[in-house]
Amino acid sequence: MITASHINKTYTSPDGATFQALNDISFSIDQGEFVGIIGPSGAGKTTLLRTLNLFDPPTSGSIVIDGQEVTAPGYPVDRLRQKVGYVFQQCNLFPHLTLMGNITLALTKVQHLSESEARTRALDALNKVSLAEKASAFPSALSGGQQQRAAIARTLALQPKILLLDEPTSALDPTMVSEITGVMRLLAKEGLTMILVTHKMRLARDLAQRILFLDHGTLIEDCPANRIFQQPENPVVRAYIQRIRTLEFNVTSRQFDFYDMMSQIRQFCIRQAIPEKMDPITHIVEEMLLLLGNYHSPVHIEVTHSELDGVAKVVIVHQGESVSPLERPDADELAVMIIRGMSSHIDTDTTPDGIRLTFSI
Repeated sequence: MITASHINKTYTSPDGATFQALNDISFSIDQGEFVGIIGPSGAGKTTLLRTLNLFDPPTSGSIVIDGQEVTAPGYPVDRLRQKVGYVFQQCNLFPHLTLMGNITLALTKVQHLSESEARTRALDALNKVSLAEKASAFPSALSGGQQQRAAIARTLALQPKILLLDEPTSALDPTMVSEITGVMRLLAKEGLTMILVTHKMRLARDLAQRILFLDHGTLIEDCPANRIFQQPENPVVRAYIQRIRTLEFNVTSRQFDFYDMMSQIRQFCIRQAIPEKMDPITHIVEEMLLLLGNYHSPVHIEVTHSELDGVAKVVIVHQGESVSPLERPDADELAVMIIRGMSSHIDTDTTPDGIRLTFSI
């Protein structure tokens, strides 16, 4: 369905300086395949996606889509964009039009369908994203997730053979991401060829059959999704895939600012898009400090989150201890019950200086 050969993209600034955004990239994508493009910020992911439908034509190289070289001189871009749909990070709906109006506009103006034909196709597209009942609503009346689903419906109504998705969940609240994920799963089952640019590793792992990994404009990995997420061989890819975010505190006295620490933990959970883990993490930290009682010996606290598997952990290291506070005969039973109830797994290890407890959430 898609063959890109030796794609290069160079930008030239007004002062004559050049920047190589894409460097000799080649790959092929079969009909019905779902491919994810991942990599660090600035790696060229969106640039590569934009070259495929000539929003940003490559400086050199060729792109063949559905048997036709779209980079050949004189190839009609309008014909290409009816085959290749594009969903942007922002939904870009016209605020003065209803959903029906947003979707039928291109159908009547570009594909020259009659109003009745356009409405029928628009309703079919809205049905696919479960928004048919919102056909007469304006974008301002919809949630962020509904607006993005409407943007996908607008593209689907054009009946493209290929769908390009550029970070379609990046601007959404975590609770709305599942709406878009469900739509993409449905389209994948229907056999639509899709390419997804995302920085969300779990999304790429759960949806894509194959992964292209870009770094500094170069394609450094092209392999099945299960292999790249389970056994990444390239050290750059491995570091990116397995990245773990960490927040650390050292509690050395009772004058420690407990409320500031709790505020930082809450902000960490929001930034990591794990608001559902906020209460378990803060409760475990609070109850563990209560169990430890006096802070004569330093207490080291780490809160970590793995983007790939979604697991959050609270690590408590207490110097000078040899027995877990959870196992002490005089431990507060309610505190122990809360901690155990909030954790999916607890590991206890002794260290040369004390004891280390890891609570998985």
